[in-house]
Amino acid sequence: MTYCTGMRLDAGLVFLSDSRTNAGMDQVGTFRKMTVFENPGDRVLVLMTSGNLSISQGVREHVASWVGEDGSSIWNAPTMLAAARIVGDAVRSVHARDAQALAEFGVEFNISIIFGGQIKGERCRLFSIYSAGNFIESHDQTPYFQIGESKYGKPILDRVITPQTALDEAAKCALISMDSTLRSNISVGLPLDLLVYEADSLAVTRFTTIDEKNQYFQMLRSSWGAQLKAVFEGIADPVWDAAPGTTDNVLCAANGKVAPLRVTVPAGVNQAAAAAPLQSVAQDFGSQAGSA
Repeated sequence: MTYCTGMRLDAGLVFLSDSRTNAGMDQVGTFRKMTVFENPGDRVLVLMTSGNLSISQGVREHVASWVGEDGSSIWNAPTMLAAARIVGDAVRSVHARDAQALAEFGVEFNISIIFGGQIKGERCRLFSIYSAGNFIESHDQTPYFQIGESKYGKPILDRVITPQTALDEAAKCALISMDSTLRSNISVGLPLDLLVYEADSLAVTRFTTIDEKNQYFQMLRSSWGAQLKAVFEGIADPVWDAAPGTTDNVLCAANGKVAPLRVTVPAGVNQAAAAAPLQSVAQDFGSQAGSA
């Protein structure tokens, strides 16, 4: 599996991908998921893939080598929309060639793509391309896309990323998102590829590969974990069955008349005792106050 995220911001674009591929617990490999098509001064296009590795590599090679009857290619597409269509058509071409054979062996045609960049004369654009070759484009209300194991790293992106987010802050957020995924899912792993593109630069100037020895990533992982724990410990514990106005931390008010959905004890089953009343923090406070 994998995890990739791409962000379209007012200041430019951020792309981050892992490099782990596995076909079982004992078959783990490292394959880079990010491919860059760069013609400095004219275009910077970034392709990240998730899904079946052979399909992903087939699509990437098709995009890189395809030339239309009119001479069109990824290298001279006039707009990002035209370039995204070339990528979508590549997915469909590989599907037409391989899908039936894969299905005969019980293998699903599975690929997800994040594709973005800038072509001279237009703004930065970002697309999410599906297995059918169709795609959607990022907009201000959805400034980022994810593919692969996306659920672990999504909350921080939802809370932080807006079109106005600065590039370095977005890169930091992407790395925290990746760290959450690395911590919770063994199918995602180092090294990582990070590319930060400044709008209108039309060149790759900020790229790095991050492994377990990377100083910044080590600091980020330890700091984020420690500060999350500190914030958690600073939040008050819930109070149960408190009278209104007793405290601001009431999880369940006294006499709230709520109960779990219980299954009736069948006839013939001995009931050892009646259900015990719920113990509550509020009751503990009351007992301590009375004894004082």
